[in-house]
Amino acid sequence: MAKIEKVPTGEFHSGYGCVIMALAAAMFGFILWWGWYSLTTMDREIGAVAQAQPATLPAISPVPDLEKRLADFAAAVKTGSKATMKVSVADLNALLVLAPDGGNGSYKDMLRVKALDAANGLLVTDASLPMNTAKFWEGTKRYLVGEIDFKVEQTELGPDAKVAAVRVPGKTVPAEMVKGMQMYGYLGPYQSHPVIGPVLKAITSAKVVADGILLEVVK
Repeated sequence: MAKIEKVPTGEFHSGYGCVIMALAAAMFGFILWWGWYSLTTMDREIGAVAQAQPATLPAISPVPDLEKRLADFAAAVKTGSKATMKVSVADLNALLVLAPDGGNGSYKDMLRVKALDAANGLLVTDASLPMNTAKFWEGTKRYLVGEIDFKVEQTELGPDAKVAAVRVPGKTVPAEMVKGMQMYGYLGPYQSHPVIGPVLKAITSAKVVADGILLEVVK
């Protein structure tokens, strides 16, 4: 049997490999530069609007019947029944206590709901958010203290709250910083909660009204 021999049909030039390596090195260099530029730029922008110490937010008052209303709502959801529940500003603040510490502190130390904007579907909050520094390994923080509006949105995991606007008195918050904050859903810690998570996922509608948020489960 005749031996099959593979013969290259195109020319190879050693310079091709050099070009590929040069392009790879350039791309890697760009990634490093962009990471450094983004980090230092964002660090400078955060430094311009943040302060060294956190704000002390108002104390959260307990809501005596909140636990029962939550239990009744969860029971109805579990049985597959249609269910509705309205949570007030006081309820929302009491719920902040249930959020687990994600490593930067608890929501009860960062946020306080103070008003509702039914026309735009917003929660208006006072905020004292811890922000990292460029030297994150040092464990130091600074704090964005001001007002944050949260837009209530419906997702596959149930309702979520995402940043819509950020205001710091006397300062202009960069648009890119706000865009970065908008990538994060603030109900994430609750979605992974063993009791609250399944209830959130079952909710089919969350609407901001004049006196609270109306939660509905419609089968």
